[in-house]
Amino acid sequence: MEDTLSKIKLSLNEMFSHSADLTIKDIILKSNNNLSGAVITIEGMCSKDELAQSVLNPLMMYDFGAQSSDEAVETILSSVSGSCDMVKFNSTQELIAFITSGFAVIVLNGCENMIAAGVQGYSYRSVSEPESEVVQRGAREGFTEPLRVNMSLIRRRMKNPDLVFEQLTVGTESKTQVMICYLKHCASPSLIKKVKKRLGECQLPTVFASGYLSEYLEDKSTSRLFSGAGISERPDTVCGKLTEGRIAVIIDGTPAVIIIPRLFVEEFQGVDDYSNRSYYATLIRLIKYLSFFFAVFAPALYVALAQFHPEYIPTRILIKTSESLAETPLPVTFEVLLITFVYEIMKEAGLRIPKSLGHAVSIVGGLVVGESAVNAGIISASTLMVVATAAICSYVTSTLYPPVTILRVVLIITAGIAGLWGTVLATAVTVISMCSKTSLGVPYMSSLSPFSLRSMRDVFVRASWKKLGAHTIRVQKFSETEEN
Repeated sequence: MEDTLSKIKLSLNEMFSHSADLTIKDIILKSNNNLSGAVITIEGMCSKDELAQSVLNPLMMYDFGAQSSDEAVETILSSVSGSCDMVKFNSTQELIAFITSGFAVIVLNGCENMIAAGVQGYSYRSVSEPESEVVQRGAREGFTEPLRVNMSLIRRRMKNPDLVFEQLTVGTESKTQVMICYLKHCASPSLIKKVKKRLGECQLPTVFASGYLSEYLEDKSTSRLFSGAGISERPDTVCGKLTEGRIAVIIDGTPAVIIIPRLFVEEFQGVDDYSNRSYYATLIRLIKYLSFFFAVFAPALYVALAQFHPEYIPTRILIKTSESLAETPLPVTFEVLLITFVYEIMKEAGLRIPKSLGHAVSIVGGLVVGESAVNAGIISASTLMVVATAAICSYVTSTLYPPVTILRVVLIITAGIAGLWGTVLATAVTVISMCSKTSLGVPYMSSLSPFSLRSMRDVFVRASWKKLGAHTIRVQKFSETEEN
C-alpha cells in the first residue's frame, strides 16, 4: 500500500518549514486492517474541546472492522463525526487552505481523499455596534472580522434562496478569502462578471482591508477624489443595497464590506432616514447637504471675499472682520491654511494617542490653539470661527471626509490666488469630473446627472414608504448605464 500519509507529512513540513504551530497527530483506528492516519491542525485556529469531542473521540471509539481506507473515509463522512461540518477533498492546496482557516483535516494512509472537519475556535471580536455608523433606531449589530460570521449576519436578514455567496482568493502571499455576495434575480450578470474579472486581476501580495481592493473595483476616471466603491459595517445597510442590484464584497479579516456600484447621493443617506418619518428624514437630509457645501466652500469663500471682494460683505460684518484681520500679522489665505492644517494635526494626534491622554489634546486645542492664539493676535476670531465650523460640518457626512478635506484645501489656495472667479472655475472642473465618473458602468452622479425624476424621490427628500416600496429602482437600469 502506498504510504500517502508520509508524503503528505513531508510535503507539509517542507512548505511550513517545520513551523511550531503546525500540529500533526498520528492516530491508529480500531480495525482489522490496522488503519492508520493523522489529524492535521494549526495551533490556535481550532477549538481543542470541539476537536476532541467531534473528531478524535469518535474516531478512536468506532470499530471500522475490515474496511479499507477508502471505505473508512466514506464511513467517517456518513456515520462517525456527525456533530461538525465535514468536507471531502483530495488536493494539497485545499489541505493548506482548510488548516489555515481553522479546520482539522483527517488523513488516512493509503487514501487520496481527505476530510476537513469544521472545528474553528480562534479568538475574534464579538458582534457589536459599529462606531462609524451609529444609529438611533436601527439594529445594533455590525460586521466583525471572521468571514463566516459576516455571511451569517447577511443570511439571517435575507431569507432568500436567491442570495448567492461566491468564494474567491486574493493576495498572492496572504491567500485572503473573499466572498462576492448578490441577489441572483436583482444583480446584473454583466456587473457580476466585471467584479470577478477585476478581483482576478488583483495581484497584490497581501490583502488585509477593504482599501486594498476598492481601487481595483472602480472604473478609470478623471475624478479620483470620490470613490465608486462604498464601505459599510452594517448588515442591514448591505442587505438594502443588495435588493437594488448591488454587489457586496466581503473580505476575511476585516469588518468593512465593499458595496459596488456606489452613487454620490448615497453619501447623504443613512439607516435612520428610513426608520423615521419621511418629513423628519427629509429635514436631516437637507441639513447633510448644507453641511457638505459649507464644509467645502465656506473657507474658500471667506478668503475670496476678505481678500478680493470685500464689497460683497455686509457693512457691519465687514467692519468687524477688517478690524480682526488688521490685528493679525499673517495674510488671510495663509491664516486659513494654517488653522486647517493645525486642526488636521490635532485630529490625527487625538486618534493616535492613548485614550487616557485624549483630554490633554482637547485642552491644548481649545485653550492654546483657540483662545490664546486669538488673544495674542496671531489668528483672527472670524477666521477661527469659519474654519472650525467647516471642520465640524465635515463630520456630518463622515464618509466624505477625505475628499471634502482635499477639496477645501484646493479651493482655499485657488481663492487666495484668483478670488471668486478661481473658486467658480475650480468648482466647475470638479463637477465635470464627478459627472464623468462611472462605477462599474453606472454613472456616479445618478440620479442628478443623468437626471431621473423617479429617482429624485430619495435624493433631496425621502418619500414615504408607500412610494418607495411601490417600485425598487435597480442601479443597472439607470439611464446611460453601460451594459457590457
